Amino acid sequence: MPDDHTNKGNDELLGQILANLEARITRIERELNLAPVQLERSPGVFDRAQTSEESGDSLEERIGLYWFAKVGIVALMIGVVLLMLLPYSGLHPAFASGLGFVLAGGVTLASRLLRKSSPFIAGYLLGGGLVLFFFATLRLHYFSTQPVLSGRFTEVVILLLIVGASLAVSIRQRSVYLVSVSLTMGFATGLMSEQIYSFFAVTLVMAVLVVYLSTKYGWPNLLIYGMSLTYFTHFVWFLNNPIAGNPLEFRTAPFAAAGIVLFWAALFASGNLFREREGKENVRVILTSLLNAALGYGLYFMMTVAKFQDRLAVSHIVASAVFLAMAVVFWSREKSRFQTFFYAMTGYAALSVAIVADFRTPGFFILLCWQSLLVVSTAVWFRSKFIVVGNFVIYTLIFIAYLALAGRVSLTSLSFGVVALLSARVLSWQRARLDLKTDKMRTAYLAAAFVIFPYALYHTVPNDYISLSWLAVAIVYYVISVILKNAKYRWMALLTFLLTALYLIIIGIIKLEPVFRIISFLILGIVLLAISFAYARTKMKAGPKDTDQP
Repeated sequence: MPDDHTNKGNDELLGQILANLEARITRIERELNLAPVQLERSPGVFDRAQTSEESGDSLEERIGLYWFAKVGIVALMIGVVLLMLLPYSGLHPAFASGLGFVLAGGVTLASRLLRKSSPFIAGYLLGGGLVLFFFATLRLHYFSTQPVLSGRFTEVVILLLIVGASLAVSIRQRSVYLVSVSLTMGFATGLMSEQIYSFFAVTLVMAVLVVYLSTKYGWPNLLIYGMSLTYFTHFVWFLNNPIAGNPLEFRTAPFAAAGIVLFWAALFASGNLFREREGKENVRVILTSLLNAALGYGLYFMMTVAKFQDRLAVSHIVASAVFLAMAVVFWSREKSRFQTFFYAMTGYAALSVAIVADFRTPGFFILLCWQSLLVVSTAVWFRSKFIVVGNFVIYTLIFIAYLALAGRVSLTSLSFGVVALLSARVLSWQRARLDLKTDKMRTAYLAAAFVIFPYALYHTVPNDYISLSWLAVAIVYYVISVILKNAKYRWMALLTFLLTALYLIIIGIIKLEPVFRIISFLILGIVLLAISFAYARTKMKAGPKDTDQP
């Protein structure tokens, strides 16, 4: 082992090398006029402890400085609003509103005085002042047995002026918080009107402002909030506005009151469509589209089912066209995956409702089955694996519902098997377009066909012909496997042959008439021998291998 003198000599040599290297680097930096590199020290235990302490201070500061300010101002505003709602018997009816205007002015003045020293508190106070102006105006007509303004129209006009001024101030401040407060007051003003046209006019203006402001200033959260508020306001109005004290019931209105919901859906979709592109779809964009499809179609479905059942099929065909058009636009414009999926599936759901509304059982089950083939075909164009998977789940649920509710299985149930085969063929043909990495979905459809055909034939064909019909299906599978050189269909043929043999051995001997029993066994034996002979010849010739390509 080396001794201490040797180690010391090595250390000195290493030090000289490093010193020479540092001198050379310094000379290069001087020649190239480069600034020296400042080395950063890795954080140690003390640094981590200090960072943790600073983080704790930051959390404490956020709670004490910001959250307490928010909660305190909200509590203060609630107290002032409750103060304005007192009856003040013996005083002039305008006293409560006047008191509200004075307090609102004081809060607004305080926000202006604190604008430089405490800008965050000033912003919250300004929002509170705007709300107080709104409630003070509201008190002129509501919450009193002797209102100052007896006419609701005049009250709504003044409220709209307050909302307009509030929006102007909020936009000038570039505050999404203040804009949200102002829009909330605008939607509430729309609900105050008893006239259907004035309600929708105000709601339309507010909804357009939501989309415009969220797009112009890049406020995605405003789009989510304003969209939810629009649908909620429309929902409350349809329930006869119970918030205003009206009895809870579905409001009688023209069909346009339901149709405008589709306009809301298209309007809010445009907010995402014309947003500033930041790469792929983010969580907010996906959430906005999901909420828009769910809330929009959910409200439309409720209104049409509750009040417009006489035109249910037509109305949902229109809804299907609108949502599918939105899916096409998003796919064509930005190759969207999630937004296309949400709007396309909503459109397919609306088409399903139209089919169920216009046809009786079991006919609509068969049409829903063929609709799934349409969905698979459009999924190819959309390049959407999500639609393919979702469609298979829906297809399976439709078949289960058909078995449970149809009463009896008829020959038309063979449509489920045909659709499964065609869907598998479409997926095989266009699997490169869908970027399907595995054969799971095609195998799932083929498995469905394998189960459906024997099941349907067992319940529809006379007992003497069941085995023969199964043999026919197996032969068809085998022919398809030869034409397409696809091993999956050959496996389906083999399994169907085995199923037929088991049926004849276990059930056929007992139930079949002697003549059909003999014919079935003879045909099965001949077919199985022929297939065995074909396998033998194929093995001897060593022909081209089967593939699983389209």
